[in-house]
Amino acid sequence: MSNPPIVAFPPEVQAAIEAVLPSDDPLDTPDLDVVQYINKLFPTEQSLAGLDETMSDLNCQVVSIEDDMREMVRSQTAVGGDAAAALEEAQSAIIQLFSQIRDIKNKAGESESMVKEITRDIKQLDTAKKNLTSAITTLNHLHMLVRGTATLTQLTHSRQYGEAALLLQGLLEVLSHFKNYQNIPQIKELSDQVESLKRELGDQIIKDFEVGMTGDNSGAAGGSKQLAEACLVVSVLEPRVKRNLVSWFIQLQMKEYTILFTTGEDDAWLDKVDRRYNWLKKHLIEFEERFGPLFPPDWEMSERIAAEFCRVTRGDLGRILKQRQAEVDTKLLLHAIQKTAAFESLLSRRFSGVTLNTTSQLESINNTQGGMEVSSNPFGEPTEEFTLSTNNYQAINLTPFKGIISQCFEPYLHIYLEAQDRNLAEMINRFAGDLGSQGAAPAPEFGEGSPVLSSCGDLFVFYRKCLVQCSELSTGQPMLALANLFRKYLREYTSRVLVASLPKIGNTAGGSLQLPAMSQLSQLKDLSQLSQATTGILANFSSLLKEGEAVRFSAADQVMICSCLVTVEYCLDTTIQLEEKMKQKVEAGLADQINFSGELDMFHSVTGNCVGLLVQELECACEQGLGSMVRVSWSAVEQVGDQSLYVSQLVQAMRSMVPRLRDCLQTSRKYFTQFCIKFVSSFIPKFISNLYKCKPVGTVGAEQLLLDTHSLKTVLVDLPSLVEAGQVKLVGRKAPQAFTKVVVKGMTRAEMILKVVMSPLEPARAFVEQYVRLVQDTDGAELSKLLEMKGVKRSEQTAYLEMYRESQADVGGGGSGVAVQGGGGSVHGSPLHGAQQEQSRIAKLEKLIKNRL
Repeated sequence: MSNPPIVAFPPEVQAAIEAVLPSDDPLDTPDLDVVQYINKLFPTEQSLAGLDETMSDLNCQVVSIEDDMREMVRSQTAVGGDAAAALEEAQSAIIQLFSQIRDIKNKAGESESMVKEITRDIKQLDTAKKNLTSAITTLNHLHMLVRGTATLTQLTHSRQYGEAALLLQGLLEVLSHFKNYQNIPQIKELSDQVESLKRELGDQIIKDFEVGMTGDNSGAAGGSKQLAEACLVVSVLEPRVKRNLVSWFIQLQMKEYTILFTTGEDDAWLDKVDRRYNWLKKHLIEFEERFGPLFPPDWEMSERIAAEFCRVTRGDLGRILKQRQAEVDTKLLLHAIQKTAAFESLLSRRFSGVTLNTTSQLESINNTQGGMEVSSNPFGEPTEEFTLSTNNYQAINLTPFKGIISQCFEPYLHIYLEAQDRNLAEMINRFAGDLGSQGAAPAPEFGEGSPVLSSCGDLFVFYRKCLVQCSELSTGQPMLALANLFRKYLREYTSRVLVASLPKIGNTAGGSLQLPAMSQLSQLKDLSQLSQATTGILANFSSLLKEGEAVRFSAADQVMICSCLVTVEYCLDTTIQLEEKMKQKVEAGLADQINFSGELDMFHSVTGNCVGLLVQELECACEQGLGSMVRVSWSAVEQVGDQSLYVSQLVQAMRSMVPRLRDCLQTSRKYFTQFCIKFVSSFIPKFISNLYKCKPVGTVGAEQLLLDTHSLKTVLVDLPSLVEAGQVKLVGRKAPQAFTKVVVKGMTRAEMILKVVMSPLEPARAFVEQYVRLVQDTDGAELSKLLEMKGVKRSEQTAYLEMYRESQADVGGGGSGVAVQGGGGSVHGSPLHGAQQEQSRIAKLEKLIKNRL
């Protein structure tokens, strides 16, 4: 009898079964391992005694499960019959519901027809009421239009402009209701009549103004009241009428000005330009007193007169400048521009500038109306597309009149720039000439530092004055030209004053550096040519640090170099501020064209060269001590004593110069730090190079050199705070970490070299091992020099060099190198035993050094 097949459910069905019928029985799991389950029931042979009982329990479970399944199948069969009956019942209910919905729909249609029949009469009444109301309103408007037109005709003929202004405004509003009825002849006739009255009013008011302003009764009070009411009518009429009236009135007010300041008059020239502005001030006062109440405030008549005055003045000054350009000098031009700028500022404070922004939107009026000439006036009413008020215009522009007149001077600002070019050239000549008459720079007071050259302060004060003046004149292209002028003379000042002030460097008498003549530099209009010339000067300056005999500087010379260094630092900081200030003042689109990076690089180059000169001077001062060290017979030294003479000489050289430089650079500490770092970076390799020249060196001599090196290392670490002999040592000031790192690294290498020299040559492997262990970045050439210091000839160095190469090969291949193999002890006479003895001697020497220090 074969076993029934195992039924495997899909994962989602199995998950649903577990959710509905959770069970911890292993027999309910789909992946039951029968063998494992049986082994779990009967883990030992003794447990087989309960086999029959277990089989009986399992059979009982099988019978129970079969009974449950039989009951479930029977119940499902009964459920199927009930479901068929329920479905039939649901279908019957749906048919009944559909019948009820159809009845409701029919009744709703009948109700809608009944409501329409009931409300038909009500809708007719509503439509009649609406049409009747519209007809009554239209008849009222028509009545108002007919009566208003007749009344307006009477008011026009009787010149009762006050009432006419109110009536005309109402008529225009009423007439707007008849826009859709223009095809009716009577309405069209009334509309044409109103338009005719508007034209008649405009022409009549202009004639009244002409008679009232030019006739004998121009000052009558009644006439002024009538004209003031006429202005109210003009405000209601088309903007063209207002433009014509305003243009004519302004031309009338400006007639006296054009006669007094015509091109041929003496008052028209630039030296009397303030008389023009005084005329307008006086005229505006008279206008406000006489005609101020005449015009509505929103017409801004005073501002319009001022704007037209500015336009006429700008044109007159432009023409006269073009005709008499040869007579214009810097003083006259500055006088005119300053007076004009002050006047523009006054107008900006007095007026909002609301009429200025409409210039481009006004039409030119060149026709004649009513027997009165109307000329072109750029100041009038804005168009409908542009509405501007005093409040929103002030929010946009706080200085609306700036440049409205002074822009005519901009094409002639080259006269001002050329004058400043000449003034700067004279300043540089004077500064350069004063260099010869100046004595040695005085030593600075304690804590003050070297002062900045007075010429530098004078130059930047002049720059500031020029910048303020030019920003008042123009913020466009002339500002860029001024920036180029500043750049040019920064380079000239550097080459002819700063570099020339350096002792024995910038002095042409010494023949060290040939500077170009001022006339030659002044002819270099192109900044690129000037940059090349200055770059050549600095290149010659830098070459003095590398070629030829070293130039020695006295104490006064050193002070002068420090003063030059402080001055260049001041130039650096001030030039950066100058660039930022010019970018703020120039127009936004031109700010990127202002760039002083070339000049800043030039100043950085000068500071680097000045620091290099000071380092070179201290190195020259140390040459005597280094030479003394080489001349000592180190093989003949028999015992270690006090520090050698050459150390005292080196320390004395440093004490005589470093305190002076520290005092001079008190206000420029970063350059003093640069000097210290550059000096030790150059001195320590030179000291090590001179160590190699000390040959042959005995063991005692090497010990003495090691003692001297440690003493020198202590001095170099304290170099920034070094004081002259007999003075109190500075406290509370630590050397920069970068400086200390350079000193410790360099001098430690010198000490390690000397420790290698102290080691015995035999056995050779121990000597090579000591060299590799103590000295970093080893190479064969350096080992050869150390052997020469030990007195080993080159012909005898082969074995040592071969061992060194083998050790390097072993290290490169991952071997043990020159490490000595063996147990924990050492055999007497072996390389390791010799190295241990040498380390013992070095330890004793280091202890001696510490005790003495």
